[in-house]
Formats: sequence, C-alpha cells, structure tokens
Amino acid sequence: MRSRSKSRKSRKSPAGRIFAQLGYALLCAALVGFVFWLWPGGEPGRQTEPAPVAAPPAKNRPASPAPALAPPPPALPPLKPAAAGARPVESILEAQIALVRQGLSPGSIDGREGAQTRAALSAFQKRQGLSQTGSLNGPTKSILLIDDPVMTEYTVTSEDLGRLRPVPATWLEKSEQPRLDFENILELLGEKAFTDPQLIRALNPSVNWNALADGTRVTLPRVDYPAVGEKAAFLKISLEQCVLEAFDARTNLLVHFPCSIGRIAAKRPVGELHVITIALNPNYTYDPALFSESPEAQTAGQKLIIPPGPNNPVGVVWIGLDRPGYGIHGTPGPEQVGRTESHGCFRLANWNASYLAKLAWIGMAVNVE
Repeated sequence: MRSRSKSRKSRKSPAGRIFAQLGYALLCAALVGFVFWLWPGGEPGRQTEPAPVAAPPAKNRPASPAPALAPPPPALPPLKPAAAGARPVESILEAQIALVRQGLSPGSIDGREGAQTRAALSAFQKRQGLSQTGSLNGPTKSILLIDDPVMTEYTVTSEDLGRLRPVPATWLEKSEQPRLDFENILELLGEKAFTDPQLIRALNPSVNWNALADGTRVTLPRVDYPAVGEKAAFLKISLEQCVLEAFDARTNLLVHFPCSIGRIAAKRPVGELHVITIALNPNYTYDPALFSESPEAQTAGQKLIIPPGPNNPVGVVWIGLDRPGYGIHGTPGPEQVGRTESHGCFRLANWNASYLAKLAWIGMAVNVE
C-alpha cells in the first residue's frame, strides 16, 4: 500500500510536464543567446566576414612561378599649390587663360580650340603625366585649375591714346619715324592681354572703337606669366612643330611658345646654337640684300635703321644667336606666329619674347631640332 501510494505521488500531471518542458526550452534558449552574445563578431548589428577558405595542400596545387613585380610608375613633377578658390576650367577660353598663367602659350587668346591651343594642352598633359591627347578632356579639366576672376577691367588712359600712330608702308618712311608704336587701341590692348583683337571686340560689344575716349573701361582676360625664380638651363626649338620651349636644369618644362621658323629649309639652322646678346626695344637694320623679292629693296641702294617699338620688324626683343644674322625675336603680327614663315629667324609674340628675355642668359644653349 505504501509503495503504490508513493508511486502515485511521484507521477506528475500532464500540465506539469508541459510547464517543465517549456521551462527547459527557455533555459536552453537563454544559454544559446548568452554564448552567441559573447562570441567574437556576434554583437547585434555587426557584420562578420566569412571565414577564409583553406587552400588545398601543396601537393595538390599546380606549380606556378612567383608573379613578377610591376615596375613603379615614374615620378611626376610636383603640382603647384592651387590658389585659394581655384576651380577646374569650364571652357576653352578659360583653359587658354589658365595655360598662360602656367607659362604655356596657346598663341593669341581667342576662345577657339585651334592647333596652338591643342599643342599647349598637350604640353600641359605631358608635364602632369597625362595622356597627350591635346584635348580638354575630363582628366585634364580636373587638374587644369583657374582662380577667379577670369576677366579684369582695364581703363584706357590718355597715355595709351597718345601712343597710337599709323605705321608707314615703306622702309624709308619707317626709318624716318621716331618710334614704331601701336596703330590702334585694339592692337595695344591685345598685347596687354595676350589676346586676339577680335575676342576683345566680342567681350566689349558696346564699345565704339572708332571714337574711344580717355577713361573708357574695357573687359580683358586677366593674364600674367609666373614670376621668374630662376633662369632657364636651355631652349629647344622644334622646326616640325613650330614650338619653342625652355627647360630648367632638371629638364622640367618652364615655358611653351608657338614659334615661326624660316621659310627656306636650307637656311634653317639645325643643331646646338648659343645666345650671344639680349636686347630690349631694339632698332632694326634693314638690309635690301635680304629682301631681293621686294621692289623697294631693288631701288633702296642703302641700309636703313628702323626705330624701336612693338611694330618694329623684330618686335620688342632681340635674342641674338652665334650664327650671323640669326636670332629669336618678337613680331608686330602676333596672330601670325606659327602660321607664317620668317626669313630665317625664330619669331615669337612680343609678350612671349619679353618673358623669354627674363629666362635667357648669354651663353645659353639653344637646340634646334
């Protein structure tokens, strides 16, 4: 009787068994959650990387040579720190102005993507280690920066207007002038802003250029070349590309200028020349023997001294070379530089010749290729 009573007492009711199983399940779940919480990477919200797959044993892998290391890329010249507020250029006109500010001349600034602008863009791309496409593509825009303002206002003065004088047609009449200055105000402003007079007209549609008064304000591109910190080490002139470039002692490109070369191939000097003289605002000796095709030269009978000025045949600078009669000089027709040929010398726009004179020195090598 006692044993049967004890057995009935030890048995649990169905409800009790259900509550016991439920409690056991909750206890197991809590234990698993606690272990998951402590496991590395198991925090809520944290993503874990999958475990790396083990490589097969060496005997099962095909033998292969160790990969060759790629050569390091060539070092690029350091970029000049951008001015505060510098931004990528947005047009060909802005690109031309930005190139000028870096010493890379696109010729007379005109807002058009011509051959000289493409050559200047190519020089910039080469300097920066980019593909030399000569186009204003995305990679070039991203590092060809310009700081505002892009344009500036210039006030025409009475001194400017007083310089204007017509340039005579004959050599004899030119030799009788006190100075061969600018013929008109557009020519003067074009040299100040390194700009084609037609673009200046377009930038100032309301200006009456035939009756310009003292105090008239005009809009011009804001341009200037970099300050000269050191002299150039040497120059290189490409007869094929019609380009003059100056380099420092580390062969870094300092300037890139369009250049006119001699018309007669046999008279083009090739090889290494040297600078022997640098003259600012030079006069010019007209020798009829050098202009045998001119009717005036055939009757001149004597040499003539042509006075200085921007409309002098050699412009505002003469850099003489150690080959008689040859030199690098300015010109009264900057829009024609690189597009027409000379009698044998190397012609630059007056503003480029003036800047080159600051970089040149007596004895400097000039390599003509």
